[in-house]
Amino acid sequence: MGLELARLLDADFDIVLVRKLGAPGQPELAVGAVDETGWRYVAEYAERLGADREWLDAAARHELDTIRERRKRWTPGRPRVDVAGRTAIVVDDGLATGATMIAALHAVRRRGPAHLVCAVPVAAAESLEKIRGIADEVVCLAAPRDFAAVGQFYRRFDQVEDAEVARCLAGAARSDAKVEPVSIELAETTLQGDLSRPEYPRGLVVFAHGSGSSRRSPRNRQVAAALVADGFATLLLDLLTPAEDTAIENRFDIGLLSSRLAAAVDWAASDPRTAGLPIGLFGASTGAASALEVAASLPQGISAVVSRGGRPDLASVSAFQHVKAPVLFIVGGDDREVLALNRAAASRITAPHEVAVVAGAGHLFEEPGALEAVARHAQGWFRRWLADPRAPA
Repeated sequence: MGLELARLLDADFDIVLVRKLGAPGQPELAVGAVDETGWRYVAEYAERLGADREWLDAAARHELDTIRERRKRWTPGRPRVDVAGRTAIVVDDGLATGATMIAALHAVRRRGPAHLVCAVPVAAAESLEKIRGIADEVVCLAAPRDFAAVGQFYRRFDQVEDAEVARCLAGAARSDAKVEPVSIELAETTLQGDLSRPEYPRGLVVFAHGSGSSRRSPRNRQVAAALVADGFATLLLDLLTPAEDTAIENRFDIGLLSSRLAAAVDWAASDPRTAGLPIGLFGASTGAASALEVAASLPQGISAVVSRGGRPDLASVSAFQHVKAPVLFIVGGDDREVLALNRAAASRITAPHEVAVVAGAGHLFEEPGALEAVARHAQGWFRRWLADPRAPA
């Protein structure tokens, strides 16, 4: 939740580590909380529930060990975001007793923010009152009278596993992405590309541009920038040389474009900067057909495909039969002919697939907010299918 808010606000993202001190025999009921420095908050009812001073000391030592171990595992070599003199927003999924939020706010306050905000979607009313005396500002969407537990207000309330924390931290990388020119040597020519790589990428998205376009396509670059901000490496490349691009027939030679795209995927799989990363393809216009062809020919090498205003109808029949990677077709709602082509293509694919329609958008997605919608759809698809959910990035 904190990462989503940081993306919406274009803000820096970090974690503050605190641990709940559960009541004796009732570990889910917080009688206090401890932060990384060892400072702890103790609720007024703690002793009544059997949490005396000796018990609290032992519980705090145990939780501090957990905090230190997680800090080493989750943020090795990663400097903390400096909040001094800035607005700091501390986010949680909700407040029950409010104990861990109190400890988190205390920990952040010690680092000198100019303005300290607590932001939660739901909370118990009595917990909100405790927080109001600690934070400079409290944002809470609901404080229902029937509050019993935070989880009752969620359709899904799974534990946040270690791998997800690691992916969130990797996905928060904003300014550490390195942009490097690359040259991919082929027998007949050399492909030029631009590789953008966060320090800890969780996957690689290779872009296949459309007819008459190139790696400098502003639309593809905007989507690529959003993916990099989301923690993915991106490779934009020219599938045709300038001389080749002058021949219109080359722009629609799906076989040629597909062979070049496949060569780029092979290069990425062996280059030390990208080797081992799961690979996704993002195709625009004719590039979408090439992406499907490559996904079909490399079923073990491609994890996900996204098409933007694509021409999947130009792909071969065998491509539809053999593609295994999940495919997302993004089409403008006003691009009716291409929308019909994409829906027909989607009906022929047996792999997981969806058609996302951007309302009011034309073929080039030039309308206000249209490309941002494309980026959001692409981010969601690659988050879902590209990164390995079993292991941290």
